[in-house]
Amino acid sequence: MSGKRPPPRLPAEQLTIAWQSASLLLDYPDECLPTRLDLIQRLSRQLPEAIGDPLRTTVHELGSAELPAVQEEYVDTFDTRRRHSLFLTYFAHGDTRRRGVALLRFKQTYLRSGFVLDDTELPDHLCVVLEYAATVDQRLGWNLLLDHRAGLELLRLALAGRGSKWLGAVQAITATFPPLAGDERAAIQRLAAEGPPQEEVGLTPYATPVFDPEAPGAPGTRSPHPLPMPSLPEAHR
Repeated sequence: MSGKRPPPRLPAEQLTIAWQSASLLLDYPDECLPTRLDLIQRLSRQLPEAIGDPLRTTVHELGSAELPAVQEEYVDTFDTRRRHSLFLTYFAHGDTRRRGVALLRFKQTYLRSGFVLDDTELPDHLCVVLEYAATVDQRLGWNLLLDHRAGLELLRLALAGRGSKWLGAVQAITATFPPLAGDERAAIQRLAAEGPPQEEVGLTPYATPVFDPEAPGAPGTRSPHPLPMPSLPEAHR
């Protein structure tokens, strides 16, 4: 369970813009990508430089390539590399029995806010968590993100080492967090050295497609999960 967390430093509207922008950038790139990029480019000007600049870098990177190439690179980046996973519980638990309990906690947190997630998506997918935090419950979403900060920081480091187009989106997320404490630095260093736990063969800890390699939505076959454009404040205007 979450301990007492420091409150966010940004106003609520800026957190909404930052987290929802990152969510849209990290979602599977489809035909709506150019419209999303234009919107994020405009709204990012309302954010501090430490958050807006990396978002605009990713906007530029994604907008400078043809869509099929971006889609191919997205799959290669996030669906085939353990340290690039967008599933937050994977960093701490891998495909082990403990991950099932962690996934259940995400669902229970969502239900506390009256948010019912579509069964086609796992509750710990970063885009889903960011959308929940941005548009449903910032306090509970903040706790979920900070509870999995070590994994997010490892994702950031891994994308930086690869020179990934999506690095700026993850940098923007971590820039909304408070400074790292000593125990958090140690957890990140340990995770970076060891990587996610190895798979426990034969376990099916949670009744979701990610644990069934033949099922739709398993890693490498995840269907795009479109996120609603109106979630960003200016989209209403």
